[in-house]
Amino acid sequence: MPLLSLVQAVNDALRLEMRRNPDVVVLGEDVGRLGGVFRATAGLQEEFGPGRVVDTPLSEGGIIGAAIGMALYGLKPVPEIQFADFLFPAVDQLVNELAKLRYRSGGQYTAPMVIRAPYGGGVKGGLYHSQSPEALFIHTAGLKVVVPSTPYDAKGLLLAALRQPDPILFFEPKRLYRSLKQEVPEGDYTLELGRAQVIRSGQALTVIAWGAMLHEAMTAADQAQALGIGCELIDLRTLWPLDIDCVQESVRKTGRALIVHEAPRTCGLGAELAALIQERCFLSLEAPVRRVTGWDTPFPYALEKDYLPRAPRILQGIQETVAFQA
Repeated sequence: MPLLSLVQAVNDALRLEMRRNPDVVVLGEDVGRLGGVFRATAGLQEEFGPGRVVDTPLSEGGIIGAAIGMALYGLKPVPEIQFADFLFPAVDQLVNELAKLRYRSGGQYTAPMVIRAPYGGGVKGGLYHSQSPEALFIHTAGLKVVVPSTPYDAKGLLLAALRQPDPILFFEPKRLYRSLKQEVPEGDYTLELGRAQVIRSGQALTVIAWGAMLHEAMTAADQAQALGIGCELIDLRTLWPLDIDCVQESVRKTGRALIVHEAPRTCGLGAELAALIQERCFLSLEAPVRRVTGWDTPFPYALEKDYLPRAPRILQGIQETVAFQA
């Protein structure tokens, strides 16, 4: 199998699905001749032409609005938003239009599309190019939210998302675009949406993470193992709909849970996960559910490494959760 980076896996998935389904249309700022700011769409316009790989004006609201119209008329648009931070100008189209089309029509029609957006920090992007806004869209009924953590997952999850009948936000951790490579099968395969993956088994504590923070959590779990603390590590893969059964089974076994995400702490997905764990696993818990997250501040430039929940802070959380005594 070829070794692919995450951005190459995304490109491969788009190319395969565009060959398979002539209704797939990619659109966004600089996605055509330039191949996207991160080159995720490189070579697609050369193969499929400017009618299916469309360079748009710099207008996120216009991009999503146009994509909604395309979807309603039977196409399968894949709009790229250059950075997840730039989704905010399109919130009205996303939240008040796209997410509600199936409901407002009584199930008569929907607007299937996959909105791709690089998200998160770790690349010195500063406060306007580093945010993790996933919780805002999880809060919106009618949208699915997917985050891959590896090249293998990126291809399989994106191909699955492209075949869904409803709108999906596909957040790609740009810190991982070229920082790791993995064997990725050639040709077509999909990974089930809404299904988490247990990365490693353990008995002492359940660690839940996604995206780039999964790899920080893996490093912390390795360090904890050297100290005699066996962590069970879960990659959510799909943030919504959430695989709560996987989380519940693990926490009932270990009795402890630690959630890692780089979005701000307050009202992040970690808060919802903590509430769900408390509701479903209360009698099994031996310690309070712990969150290790970004801070409740704008994303900093100079202090980026202090903002991100990196392995040393995660390890500290693991140790303190395991040592907790009522």
